[in-house]
Amino acid sequence: MAIPQSPHTPDGPGGRLRDARLFVTQAVQTFRATGALVPSGPALAHALNRFVDERPDPTAPIAILEAGSGTGPVSRAIAAHMRPGDTLDLVDPNPRFAEHLRGLLGTDPDLSAVADRVTVHESLVTDLGTDRRFDVIVSGLPFANFTAEEVQEILDYYFAVLRPGGHLSFFGYLYTKQVKAIIAPRADYLRQVRSGWVIEDWVRRYGIGRERVLANIPPAWIFHLRKPEEGTES
Repeated sequence: MAIPQSPHTPDGPGGRLRDARLFVTQAVQTFRATGALVPSGPALAHALNRFVDERPDPTAPIAILEAGSGTGPVSRAIAAHMRPGDTLDLVDPNPRFAEHLRGLLGTDPDLSAVADRVTVHESLVTDLGTDRRFDVIVSGLPFANFTAEEVQEILDYYFAVLRPGGHLSFFGYLYTKQVKAIIAPRADYLRQVRSGWVIEDWVRRYGIGRERVLANIPPAWIFHLRKPEEGTES
């Protein structure tokens, strides 16, 4: 089957600039779902791939899920780290982003090289169902913009489809809570605080590492979680 060619995203610097313009346009229109005004930078994208590289059996293929793929900066990095037999599911509910990602499968060097093992879903990640399993999940969803109940639902879903021993990596931006405490309406600040409590609980129970990525705009924290092997959870 022919891979669709994107009229918006040729390879090279011009294509990356168009990526950024599309991201900014959609971020302004749908900030709650996008959560940032610029795409993730190379340093953040690389760090999110830690467990695509670090795998128990270097010769065994893995299944990877990226939630909140946007215009694909992290998707490209994942594709560059993939090994023979690995599969990748990209999920974004924004129709413009999903169309853009499908186009990248034919135009981006890294993604086109693995296009036959990549599936793009125009969907909320929690609507994918639980009839699939992943070894690594990379999440770009803006938890700081969600309610505590939404964050809990998403994290529950991640661990439902994550294989025992599998890894989840997600990120948040530094100092957003402090900034919101000063400039945001009280309801928005309290919503983020409650969402943060949910995240802190998951990190306390399952966290195995945290990285600070200063070479990103804005600087970010990455949290790495691991689902316990069956029969080992306390």
